[in-house]
Amino acid sequence: MELLKAQGIDKSYGEKQVLGGVSLLLREGELVCLLGVSGCGKTTLFNVLSGLEKPDSGQVFLSGREITGQPGQVSYMLQKDLLFPYRKVIDNVCLPLILGGMKKKEARQKAEPLFETFGLQGTQDKYPAQLSGGMRQRAALLRTYLSSHGAALLDEPFSALDTITKGMIHRWYLEVMEKIKLSTLFITHDIDEAVLLSDRIYILAGRPAAITHEIVVDTPRPRAEDFSLTQAFLDYKKQVISCLHLS
Repeated sequence: MELLKAQGIDKSYGEKQVLGGVSLLLREGELVCLLGVSGCGKTTLFNVLSGLEKPDSGQVFLSGREITGQPGQVSYMLQKDLLFPYRKVIDNVCLPLILGGMKKKEARQKAEPLFETFGLQGTQDKYPAQLSGGMRQRAALLRTYLSSHGAALLDEPFSALDTITKGMIHRWYLEVMEKIKLSTLFITHDIDEAVLLSDRIYILAGRPAAITHEIVVDTPRPRAEDFSLTQAFLDYKKQVISCLHLS
């Protein structure tokens, strides 16, 4: 089923057109990657999808309902976790609910059962400085989920993590996505990460930027831990690199 859909998105800043006719689709249960070189317009597209910016033309739909230019419909997590250091973890996580008008007690009650699911049990009353980088990302992802309406936009969410932690977070995130029925569209510059995690990969390129290629990764999730060592993985990686070079 179609969840998040962008259709014919154009966006300019003054005389500079950044996006030109971008269309993409995120279905329920999918993890889809948006891949492209730095400065190609990926973050601008996410700003449009999340409603933070209005496109010059084109439309954004969530579950068939138009949400163009309406913030708060699709959650958006940036590269940094942006946790407030003076708030307890549970209050950081609940912040979108409280800003949406929910009482603090009710927001905490809604978030509390999810701490175990997100591997955060016991951190509720701690402060961000007391958590590891991986745990901070989990807290930020839980906050994102609580305001997601089933679809989350992640802008390079794992890039600040070391290689070992990143691998652990990859496996954990795929498990949690399946458990809580969350669909994800994410930006990365890491080709290996895109192939390891994605059901589909969109290549965004050109000036103005447009979707130039769509690559379907047919290997079912969850993928074997040694998937990155297989010929199938290398073939997908070569395909992505070829598409990037052609763009």
